[in-house]
Amino acid sequence: MHNRIAVFRAEHGLSRRQLAEAVDVNPQTIGYLERGDYKPSLELALKVAAVFDVPVELIFSLTPFEAIGTSLRRIGVEQ
Repeated sequence: MHNRIAVFRAEHGLSRRQLAEAVDVNPQTIGYLERGDYKPSLELALKVAAVFDVPVELIFSLTPFEAIGTSLRRIGVEQ
């Protein structure tokens, strides 16, 4: 399972601890998720998505996410 938790955390200015408190898990769990060492339950994935107010598919995927720079180039956004 692939995820963009670290990207969303950075965009929202949240620490691992803050996100962990928001979804009621240990901060180490957030680290494990970000590194791909742990696969979230459906409940946890939905809670994480709810914190960022986005669909779960924007954060979690069964296939690797396209690099953000690649996505921007593909849609014609200059960096």
